[in-house]
Amino acid sequence: MTLKLLAMSAALIGITVTGAVIPGICDETARATPIVTAAASQQTAPDFTGITNWFNSKPLSLSDLRGKVVLVDFWTYGCVNCVNTLPHVTDLYAKYKDRGLVVVGVHTPEFPFERSASNVQAALKRHGITYPVAQDNDSRTWNAYSNQYWPAQYIIDQTGKIVFQHAGEGRYDEIDRTVAKLLNASS
Repeated sequence: MTLKLLAMSAALIGITVTGAVIPGICDETARATPIVTAAASQQTAPDFTGITNWFNSKPLSLSDLRGKVVLVDFWTYGCVNCVNTLPHVTDLYAKYKDRGLVVVGVHTPEFPFERSASNVQAALKRHGITYPVAQDNDSRTWNAYSNQYWPAQYIIDQTGKIVFQHAGEGRYDEIDRTVAKLLNASS
């Protein structure tokens, strides 16, 4: 076993045990500080495109969701940081789904094994995800949003404008407040 292979094996074992990631290998650590833009972009949100499968829903389009607040959550089940955000996303969905919030998970794979529909379905079951999830195997929706990170959340207002975006873990209270404000609900 070469020294380089030994070092890579040790790093992968460390990732598995600690949940840590190696910068430059896992894109979700590309930035130490999360990206947050509150009401800054106000650009019209791109529609879902190139979706290979829809889970928990018929195919959706943003034009059909006008009048609703939409949280688009880019994730992949093999990403530790994404998995860490899922309880917060599912809680937000449970809290506001009856008030007009629609959560759409966009599962964009980082690795080939994450492209399997049955693996995605198993992850949805494992994490208790009941909101709509689009399988974006060719990264077409990812690219339409010019997204670069796992996880990433985009909040879209009732008119279809992106009013908030965040990459990485955290900012859960800020996301909740933004959704509540758009829904005129108290959190």
